[in-house]
Amino acid sequence: MINKKSRAVVREQKHRRLRNHLAGTAERPRLAVFRSNSNMYAQIIDDEAGKTLVSASTLDKDIKSSLEHTNTVEAATALGTAIAKKAMDAGIKTVVFDRAGYIYAGKVAALADAAREAGLEF
Repeated sequence: MINKKSRAVVREQKHRRLRNHLAGTAERPRLAVFRSNSNMYAQIIDDEAGKTLVSASTLDKDIKSSLEHTNTVEAATALGTAIAKKAMDAGIKTVVFDRAGYIYAGKVAALADAAREAGLEF
């Protein structure tokens, strides 16, 4: 009998492996992405201090009001732009991108590309 691990378990294992190589500092914090079935979330984190510096999600009123659906590539693009603007306002220009074990395609790639276009460097 074949036992197959769930996708969520496999993603969490990938994320743990990635986090061994990624760490956010005060000079270069970590841009962490989380995707649920209905929304996306992004945080900029200083791992040395253990603090979230900036956060945004598709649940935010200004983002959600401009979207028809919150789980699309367009929503991810809007979220990437919003997190980059908030980061720039907080004085953050360079980050380390943490894809959290998700494949770098689709929504995750759209968020990253939009953040780059809005001025974040990674």
